[in-house]
Amino acid sequence: MPRRQKGLNFYRKKRKLSSGVLKEILNWFFCIAVSILLAFVCIFAFGLKTSVIGASMEPSLYNGQEILINQFVYQISSPKRGDIVVFLPNGNHNTHYYVKRVVGLPGETVQIKDGKVYVDDVLQDGISYDKIADAGIAENPLHLDVDEYFLMGDNVNSSEDSRSGNIAGVKKDTILGKAWFKMASGDSGLGLIN
Repeated sequence: MPRRQKGLNFYRKKRKLSSGVLKEILNWFFCIAVSILLAFVCIFAFGLKTSVIGASMEPSLYNGQEILINQFVYQISSPKRGDIVVFLPNGNHNTHYYVKRVVGLPGETVQIKDGKVYVDDVLQDGISYDKIADAGIAENPLHLDVDEYFLMGDNVNSSEDSRSGNIAGVKKDTILGKAWFKMASGDSGLGLIN
């Protein structure tokens, strides 16, 4: 009959990783690495990265903040009211990308009266803009063609947008895509764009 030891035992049996557990851990690392690689490929294949220039989109986006643009989404659908889009004014490839919010959709009539935005004579309550000091060309009713959008910056009194005669209605083919992800910058954190 073996004798039992009394007291403390400082000799412990070392545990070894079984090959099954080791394979499972390596499999998880492999899956995570492949997922990260696919995410980067998708972002760079279908997306674009740019920086916001100016204060026209504050407080949503800040000057110098980098954003990712989904170039694929508008190939299968159209911009919707409230989307933040990136475009080249008049298709001019020699200028920087403009970042603005969609206010008016194709076929609608946009007008700014008493510092407020009206689309088809209906006040846009869902848009939380300051009182607009300069209505620009939208002082009179502005009818959008079948492929035009009316875009404005969130900081309306510091924005060059569709109210300006040199931008006016933005054609769909000059819209590069939807801004969908913002990088951390100053007061603004990392995250999806509403």
